[in-house]
Amino acid sequence: MKQTTWVIRPEDATDTSSIDDLQAEAFGPGRFARTAFRIREGVLHRPDVSFVGLAGEQVAGSIRLTPIRIGESDALLLGPLTVSPDFKNRGLGKALMRTAMEAAAAAGDKVVLLVGDAPYYSPFGFQQVPFGRITLPGPVDPARLLVALLNDGDIPSGMVHGGASVAGAS
Repeated sequence: MKQTTWVIRPEDATDTSSIDDLQAEAFGPGRFARTAFRIREGVLHRPDVSFVGLAGEQVAGSIRLTPIRIGESDALLLGPLTVSPDFKNRGLGKALMRTAMEAAAAAGDKVVLLVGDAPYYSPFGFQQVPFGRITLPGPVDPARLLVALLNDGDIPSGMVHGGASVAGAS
């Protein structure tokens, strides 16, 4: 039977090993070389906007938002969004996305950046970044660089750096 309802709750420290296992299974060892991973390296994700989806007691998926700077502007980097292969195509990824984006908006954040597929993420308010407006410190397909604006935010410009000046403020 396909699960269609999920328990989604804030991520806590006891979830770390389950999330690490999900990410290893989904993205393999090559994830460490990806530009988005390198930006997040050494920067703690924000617990108020990071969630897990449970199937019973099992962590079936997770989403994390990490504070970054784009030029002089605070923003969040979404990712990874991870769902166990056992639970794919059942709505968990979309439920995690809705929850995280609603939490970011409620926290007053204005900009969420990600590297991903526009057809999947556009229903959550993401649009392609105008070419050259935001640069990352490594290779990224410009067609996959997406931004969502919350709370009347504007698309910032500049280089992406890990860490924001004040966690929770954008």
